[in-house]
Amino acid sequence: MPRMDFHETMRELESLGTEQNRKIWRRHGAPEPMFGVSFANLGKLQKRIKKDHALAEALWASGNVDAQHLAVMVADPSLMTRKALEGWAKGLSYYGQVDLFVKHVASQSGYAHDVMEAWMRSTDEWIARAGWSLLTALAQKEGAMPDAQLEPYLGRIERGIHTARNRVRDAMNSALIAIGARGGAVGNKALAAAGRIGKVDVDHGETGCKTPDATEYIHKMRAHASGKATKAAKAKPAAKAKPAARSKTSRPRA
Repeated sequence: MPRMDFHETMRELESLGTEQNRKIWRRHGAPEPMFGVSFANLGKLQKRIKKDHALAEALWASGNVDAQHLAVMVADPSLMTRKALEGWAKGLSYYGQVDLFVKHVASQSGYAHDVMEAWMRSTDEWIARAGWSLLTALAQKEGAMPDAQLEPYLGRIERGIHTARNRVRDAMNSALIAIGARGGAVGNKALAAAGRIGKVDVDHGETGCKTPDATEYIHKMRAHASGKATKAAKAKPAAKAKPAARSKTSRPRA
């Protein structure tokens, strides 16, 4: 199948857009220009394109929200330089785009740890959200961050979550949940911090989205993980007992 070029991809995105989807994206804070392409259709395009970093760069540079959604889905994180990664971060325009960017690009790049701290401290709401969302992604990724490295962030979350910018509060709450869900000593400290923090107020605009209660959600995620582990253990077939080895010096009885 021949590769799709930039102009062909933009025409297809435009043909897939609907006014209903544009209304939905606007309610979530997405700015113009946009076509209003569903994630179901973006997923189909992603499967056709697979990875095409040059196309991703052109789509991102277009400034069109739908094109940028697709850009992060077809970008090759291994080809992202730190300069390019930070350039894309500066172009983030609403929280949904931030989360896609972190999931598909930033967390998969070779610079996730390097940019996370700087982004957390940014005064830009979307860049700061990207930093805390990166912490969430790395806390959930096996082997990416040890417990000792995660623990200091609990104090920062507890001290700063209620005064952080709106969508940054949401991301900090998610990071707290991700650390708590790990269990162990650091997970228990996250759970204790969640209890002291209490309710986190986030304005979700004209959407039905809600900020999860961290304490409740940590318990829910731990129960789910425990249930999966129990189910896997039950499904594992029991090892067959090996027959006793016969001694080389033994002789059969007469």
